[in-house]
Amino acid sequence: MAKKATRESYGAALVEYGKDERIVVLDADLSKSTKTEMFKKAYPERFINCGIAEGNMMSVAAGLAASGKIAFASTFAMFAAGRAFEQIRNSIGYPHLNVKIGATHAGISVGEDGATHQCLEDIGLMRTIPDMVILNPADDIEAMACVKAAIEHDGPVYMRFGRLAVEDVNGADYQFELGKGVQLFDGSDVTIIATGLMVGEAIKAKDLLAEEGISARVINIHTIKPIDAEIIAKAAKETGAIVTAEEHSVYGGLGSAVCEVVCETCPVPVKVVGTKAFGASGTPAALLEAYGLNAKNIAAQAKEAIALKK
Repeated sequence: MAKKATRESYGAALVEYGKDERIVVLDADLSKSTKTEMFKKAYPERFINCGIAEGNMMSVAAGLAASGKIAFASTFAMFAAGRAFEQIRNSIGYPHLNVKIGATHAGISVGEDGATHQCLEDIGLMRTIPDMVILNPADDIEAMACVKAAIEHDGPVYMRFGRLAVEDVNGADYQFELGKGVQLFDGSDVTIIATGLMVGEAIKAKDLLAEEGISARVINIHTIKPIDAEIIAKAAKETGAIVTAEEHSVYGGLGSAVCEVVCETCPVPVKVVGTKAFGASGTPAALLEAYGLNAKNIAAQAKEAIALKK
């Protein structure tokens, strides 16, 4: 099966939906890497390179949005969520402006760029901003749908895209709905809730567990905020144990969001697969293995969650 990085899908989606003249794309001198150069070639009059000044780019995007435009501001996740957090909070989130943040190169799968560029905190940061929608697509199909949904949504949106090429986990008939999780497989013993790149690993973990006679439900959470509390509570009630998986810190990300729902609705054992330290330089495959962001560890954590059932 062909693989495609979701950052590539982001660029393609901007071109596909760029016929809407309200859309303006801004970049912080990384258009070749973020793939916004695709939009630049198609609609040069609506592309702005703000240079290596991410905070200023977010402020410019806010001004454009206040003037009726749909502003897409793009850079690496580390620079978007990290360096420009104050401007996102005060100039975009607080006035609830129609800015869409395209954050690429998220997670440790950035690889050799190392810890300084491997953003593992962005979901946690964005979750603290009221009304900020957070989308983390698992594949090409979902990434294209996320961009369309962001355009249609009135308000700030943070979209998280990866550098590493991934296989599709969704079919051509996939129907995206903002705020709704997707149950990919049913199961009765444990639920695996994953997002982004880790959805593919969750499916592989389900197969590993099946070899041991364990039935695992798999849920894809593409919208981390607002999260689908209904599908999570239902899974907790019906399977009695949950493991979450994300290419992000265990602090403040998907696992934290799921635990909040579970604590309020149906308390069951939850194991969280994610990172607990800074990243490192290495190949994406080696780093994912070293940090336990793989099917083997998800399956192991699922068995531990099952063992904690009362």
